[in-house]
Amino acid sequence: MATKAAPGQRDDHRGWLRGSPPPRWVRLLPPVLLVGVCVGELASSHALDIGFLLGAIPSLAVLSYGPLATAGFGVVVVLLLTIPALELNRPGNADLLTISFIAVLSVFVALVRSRRDAHLVTVRSVAEAAQLAVLPPLPDRVGPVRCAGLYRAAQRETLVGGDFFDVRDGPFGVRAVMGDVQGHGLSAVGTVASLLGAFRETVLDQRDLEAAAARLDRRLVVDSAAVDHAELFATALLLEFTADADTVRLVSCGHPYPLLLRGTKAVELDTEQGSPLGLGFFELSPPHVRTVDLEPGDRLFLASDGVSESRDRAGAFYPLPDQLAAFAEEPPDALIDRVWQDLVEFCPSIRDDVSILVLTPCLRSDGNGDSDGNSG
Repeated sequence: MATKAAPGQRDDHRGWLRGSPPPRWVRLLPPVLLVGVCVGELASSHALDIGFLLGAIPSLAVLSYGPLATAGFGVVVVLLLTIPALELNRPGNADLLTISFIAVLSVFVALVRSRRDAHLVTVRSVAEAAQLAVLPPLPDRVGPVRCAGLYRAAQRETLVGGDFFDVRDGPFGVRAVMGDVQGHGLSAVGTVASLLGAFRETVLDQRDLEAAAARLDRRLVVDSAAVDHAELFATALLLEFTADADTVRLVSCGHPYPLLLRGTKAVELDTEQGSPLGLGFFELSPPHVRTVDLEPGDRLFLASDGVSESRDRAGAFYPLPDQLAAFAEEPPDALIDRVWQDLVEFCPSIRDDVSILVLTPCLRSDGNGDSDGNSG
């Protein structure tokens, strides 16, 4: 899988108190406490008055055990309280009826929790399937272009936010898109799905890259017209590789420039940008196409503004071109990992969607320079 997604993988930093399964040591608490109380009472030459601790065992079992196991712990606790040799139910130290009630209540809570967890697993599975249908993982290679990407949604527990990217092969060459919809999180998923659907259609029936961008703009304008005060807009960057991948054409609609990695240099491929999609200004301010000739070993690095506009505690922007130059010799997957880890260290709190896409053309022939006289 060429796309690294945050939820469920190494980028997911949810704690067990926020919904993740409890760690293994939580499961050990009930039996360890049970054995500890019994051993401590038997090993002591005088009464320790620690029988009250047994009341916590069924409650702890609720955190990580089902109703049957919780009931088992409750039965063991009640039995231990009735053993005279342990003296765990002495008056004033532990109340057998109270602990029995806690054990029964814990079984009920464990039953409710287990059913809720099963329901949440089903809901999460359906949500993940729906989100992956909107933004499926990238293949390792599309035609003559190798792909690697990372997607981090700003909203917890989601796979898709306001960013989107895709790479498709079609009759007019391999095309890629990266975009950023107004807002982030689940509220932007519908717009992302609409734009990705429009892009996939253009791969098949739009010969011209500018016309493909115009199709995306029209799609968003139509969607906005159907909603009062929608004010939807998005930035987008479209790329098109020739059949032998020695040339790339790119169009930017208000999106951050891509960077060309050539050797140890990272150069911004600036172009005359058009207006963002969905504002109704596309015909007045259309994007201009830039064509770049590629050389063996070249890579294209695309990122959303969640990367370029991240700030450190002093308010300084993340220096993406400089950091890319330092990591330029890394292979694509390692390059993405290094950039992500560096970004996390640089920015104390990343609150925007983050997407990164690295495209590596597999050239069949050598190319030199830039068609407009400037390789950067």
